[in-house]
Amino acid sequence: MNRIEKTIENLKKNRMEVTFLQSAAEVAPLVERLIPAGSTVGSGGSVTLAETGVIDLLRSGKYRYLDRARPGITPEEVRQVYRDTFSADFYLCSANAITEEGELVNADGNSNRIAALVYGPESVIVVAGVNKLVADSTAGIRRIKTVAAPRNTVRLSCNTYCREKGVCIAADGSLAAGCSAADRICCNYLISGPQRVRGRIRVILVNEELGY
Repeated sequence: MNRIEKTIENLKKNRMEVTFLQSAAEVAPLVERLIPAGSTVGSGGSVTLAETGVIDLLRSGKYRYLDRARPGITPEEVRQVYRDTFSADFYLCSANAITEEGELVNADGNSNRIAALVYGPESVIVVAGVNKLVADSTAGIRRIKTVAAPRNTVRLSCNTYCREKGVCIAADGSLAAGCSAADRICCNYLISGPQRVRGRIRVILVNEELGY
């Protein structure tokens, strides 16, 4: 059994739905089939969702999209979007890492994404490329500290050690070890294992490198 097959099998054992796609071009059409028109939908900030055309789909007018990045939105309106997301029908995001053991590994600064993953939205759809696959949660945390966080701090223009050096100051340290910058984007960590509600989380795994 190869690592993709093993990951899919264990995600299913952890009561998550899984769809494996060969290309990024297949993602948005699948999401459109999964989400009924008129649904209230929220999303995390995600390069993967942008690369796969999902953000364009959500902004098409087919859904009530809680758009945290719409032009002219104020900081208070962004905070209200975060709160409204908890009652959304669907929430879409990516993952920082997915383990062969069937776990999702994530870290956030504002933590609206990991909060929505844990509780609130009726259904969660996680889109990720195979570049996010790792052996276990320890490797997932290291991936955050050495790949995902440094690249995202560059994208978001955060003033952090990892943006400057390309790696966390505590790349081999404990879970929460690292810099104390106000712009830190790994304030809270989440490892999602076996779920109580079968199928609430659906993982769309794509056989391409997507996002960070």
